[in-house]
Amino acid sequence: MQGIIENLITQLSKLPGIGRKSAQRLAFYILSMSREDARGIAEAIIDVKDRAQFCSICFNITDIDPCSICISHLRDKIRICVVEEPANIIAIERTGIFNGYYHVLLGALSPADGITPEKLKITELIKRIRSNNVEEIIIATNPNTKGEITARYITELIKPMNIKVTRIAYGLPIGSDIEFADEVTLSKAIEGRREM
Repeated sequence: MQGIIENLITQLSKLPGIGRKSAQRLAFYILSMSREDARGIAEAIIDVKDRAQFCSICFNITDIDPCSICISHLRDKIRICVVEEPANIIAIERTGIFNGYYHVLLGALSPADGITPEKLKITELIKRIRSNNVEEIIIATNPNTKGEITARYITELIKPMNIKVTRIAYGLPIGSDIEFADEVTLSKAIEGRREM
């Protein structure tokens, strides 16, 4: 009995953000689940591994190609939001505010790590812009060094095309205290201020 539990703990520990203690808690929770619920989780994992693919237009993860966002005629065709990873789309969609299309870069520029523009989906973005009537590119890369380098690189490529390039604002999270904010976050919050 101990061998199968230990194996499950080891396998769950391979997930990001799951240490040994969390994996152990999950393993015993799975053990207490009904067989149907546990099978549902197992089948969902296998299903996603078998059917998940990148959309040939935006590079989001999908089970149909093109993805449901790219084939929707209800979305705002003149705006493309550029993100680093497919998970970013899920976060933005949850807000219900953005109704345009997306483009996933599948990473961020990092010359030190060997991630150059050729390794990202930047060329595909430029092709999309040229073949569609895009009026605005919203850059929603992460607010870190790699995200900023990527945002600036894309902006330099797109600006000569006479297309509006915007960057999502970031700064202090709601409910936080200014005194606990780091200098970079606070400076970005001041730079991104707007009139009331």
